[in-house]
Amino acid sequence: MSKQAKEHQVRQAHKEKLRSAKRAKRNEAPVLERDAPIRPLLRQFLIVSEGVNTEVSYFQQFRLPNVKVVPIGTGYNTISLVEKAIELAAEPKYAGFEVWCVFDKDSFPNERFNEAVRLAIHHFGRVAYSNQSFEYWLILHFEDHQGGAMDRTLYDPKINQYLTLHKLFYDGSGSKKVSKDFFESMLVTDPKNGKSRQVNAITRAQNIFKQHTHQSPAIEESSTTVFQLIEAINGKEDKDIEGMPWKI
Repeated sequence: MSKQAKEHQVRQAHKEKLRSAKRAKRNEAPVLERDAPIRPLLRQFLIVSEGVNTEVSYFQQFRLPNVKVVPIGTGYNTISLVEKAIELAAEPKYAGFEVWCVFDKDSFPNERFNEAVRLAIHHFGRVAYSNQSFEYWLILHFEDHQGGAMDRTLYDPKINQYLTLHKLFYDGSGSKKVSKDFFESMLVTDPKNGKSRQVNAITRAQNIFKQHTHQSPAIEESSTTVFQLIEAINGKEDKDIEGMPWKI
């Protein structure tokens, strides 16, 4: 047999081997089991709110499927709100949710406000309070307030002072709703430092928070911990608050 014929024979044998392997693979029983898809766990938030208008409309504007807002409203003060949150947290449908109580100091007695903060921290390890009210958090998006006392009667005029530039209006004595346009105005870039207004608000609230000892949040005016909830929703948390004594 010539050298050329031998090479042809080797090539044919190799091709036949490949064809046999393909046929055997086709005849194998199909593998029906598949590895379960790996999906990142999505943090879920249950926000239990004292307010039924401003706070609810604000958090709903995030339009996130993992954020559930439950307004408690009339009949619940600071402590009873936290107690209601504890009840909700025990319901099976909220298993795995991070629970955040959102409430204001307003004119509640210092002892009751401090006890509500303590109770929320004890049960949930976190709380989003405002002293005096939630609108202070909104103001921080537009103004670098240093945390000095500001009566809540001044909040609405202060907010509208800045919203006028956007041809918007916050009806703090009426609907008390944070509209889509109002919400979006708090996300735009601040030309003064090139950061979003939300980022600026977080930084300002954080700096004010660090000024206090937290032995009595009721007297730490003006301040808010709503920034901690926003950071959590955004997937970023302030590590400096871990281990905070909360001696109240």
